Amino acid sequence: MKLKDFCSYLDSAIPLAFQESYDNSGLQIGLPQKEITSAMICLDITEEVISEAIASKCDLIISHHPLIFNGIKSLTGKSFTERILYEAVKKDIAIYSAHTNLDLLSNGVSRKMAEKIGLEEVSVLSPSVNRLLKLVTYIPESHFEEVKNALFIAGAGIIGNYDHCGFAISGTGSFRGNEKTNPFRGEKEKIHFEKEIRFETILFTHLKDKVIKALLDAHPYEEVAYDLYALENNNIEIGLGCVGKFHTPISENDFLKLISSVFEARGVRYSNPTGKQVSKVALCGGSGASLLNDAIRSGADAFLTADIKYHDFFKTENKILLVDTGHFESEKFSREILKDLIMKKFPKFAVRFSETNTNPINYF
Repeated sequence: MKLKDFCSYLDSAIPLAFQESYDNSGLQIGLPQKEITSAMICLDITEEVISEAIASKCDLIISHHPLIFNGIKSLTGKSFTERILYEAVKKDIAIYSAHTNLDLLSNGVSRKMAEKIGLEEVSVLSPSVNRLLKLVTYIPESHFEEVKNALFIAGAGIIGNYDHCGFAISGTGSFRGNEKTNPFRGEKEKIHFEKEIRFETILFTHLKDKVIKALLDAHPYEEVAYDLYALENNNIEIGLGCVGKFHTPISENDFLKLISSVFEARGVRYSNPTGKQVSKVALCGGSGASLLNDAIRSGADAFLTADIKYHDFFKTENKILLVDTGHFESEKFSREILKDLIMKKFPKFAVRFSETNTNPINYF
């Protein structure tokens, strides 16, 4: 298949609009018209990963952490990033990354962590804001199904695990076109009354242009009446981190043993034990210490994340068990998320996990 078709799917399944402003997710190297036959998934891209891709005849590498964060002004091999870029371009290996947009996804990195340790009733810890719009439009009864379905195909109407969400009510609309019009119903310069359906649905902000285009293309009127409203309510399925419960509470010591085992973490750091049982757990893959207060407000007994600074451990004030499992360890299962998404759309496409250990941290 062509690289552009593959990337188009990932760009929509893991929306690039969800990434943080500092991030650089998406296609980083590769010509969109390039034909690809196999992909290798990794957490980080190193020179060893490039060598592995060459040996495995993989023409696409998909990573969680982007290779390029800042501008590249030259390609002379003076840094490991430049050497990797040079070798990838020379060997015609495309590179695609899904980073903070994968973190915010409803089935993203933190949710996978919760799944791995067996949490139930999982929800978002810090929901995203200002990402939702409500669309209201008026459709003649004869074209209601056609227009409604076009909006849903464009991505409108998704709330959590539900799609095709909307509300419709019948009424009567009126309009009068001047001498320059060619009205769908009625006559020029005469008031016309039409049986219409007021239809409301919801959409993500990054889909606005696509959804409105679908509306205008499918709607029979010359002038389509519609309203867009910014919604202040949070999107409960999109955001950073998550929180869930164990079916049966466990001791803090058993919780630490579980984390060390599941994430194969040899250097787990943790705050002073609270002495409580661990029932509710907050998690955030990667550097999530900024969500500590969210974890405490959620009523969690423990907060699992990575890259916790020394002074952050003081902030627990015996309210919560703060656990640092390591950055690499917390995000290692992101590869599984990416593979599942790819297999869902392209079940016959050749995908393999990198066997290279890219964790730059060693433990003595």
